Amino acid sequence: MTARLHHETVSHGAAAAPAPSRWLLLTHGFLGSGGNWRGIARKLVDRRPDWGVVLVDLRQHGRSEPGDGVPTLDACAHDLLTLWSEFAIAAIAGHSFGGKVVLATRALAPMTLRQTWMLDASPSSHPDLRRDPANTVVRVLAELERLPKTWAKREDFVAAVVADGFEQTFAQWLAMNIVPQPTGGYALRLDLAAMRAMLDDYYARDLWKQLVAPEPGDVELVIATRKSAVSEDDQLQLEGAPAHVHVHHVASGHWLNLDAPEAVLGLFADLLPR
Repeated sequence: MTARLHHETVSHGAAAAPAPSRWLLLTHGFLGSGGNWRGIARKLVDRRPDWGVVLVDLRQHGRSEPGDGVPTLDACAHDLLTLWSEFAIAAIAGHSFGGKVVLATRALAPMTLRQTWMLDASPSSHPDLRRDPANTVVRVLAELERLPKTWAKREDFVAAVVADGFEQTFAQWLAMNIVPQPTGGYALRLDLAAMRAMLDDYYARDLWKQLVAPEPGDVELVIATRKSAVSEDDQLQLEGAPAHVHVHHVASGHWLNLDAPEAVLGLFADLLPR
């Protein structure tokens, strides 16, 4: 069963501007939400008013429904496909976990899809990373499983995460998942068992077949030059990729929207079809 996804639209605000003729569906990484990319989306539609952006929260994230059944990449892909009936989606993009989701979506999408953007996301399987204590995502999920699920104040949650060795800015970002309760106080809104199942599927799946398939549309793979999720082995394999796969390197860490927003914005503005 598909989940109803929370989404917001960003389009050019000028009264005289025509409605966007095409939409970019843009989604986020693990534990994030579509709003993480709102700043880039707003600047993009100013530079490319012919495009609008649909910012999407994946299932189990943000304000979207959790969905039924086992939460997998394919389940997330089917969720995204439901938005095709509402928007003229011509490009899809996802960061990290979301990048692999949009690659899975490409395999199911109509031929009107022009581009699939993977923003520092690997198409490879990496089952060894699921229990690697040095893996930041695994560490964060284990931290959430260990900490209490309810808090008197959001600041208490932030302090606890910082005390366990995470940076203040990251802890504040993670605290977006601590939400007010009707009876007072705050609670973690995440289903951690479902989140772990999603992460396990993400690391287990190999989507190179979907990457090299010639249709629909091109694949734009944006790779960070520092601490990238795209391994050296991945990058060697990409050297032999077919002509519809385009690789772009950005001087950034994995969090492209935070480290190099202008560079990512420039790629979108220059390369989205005209």
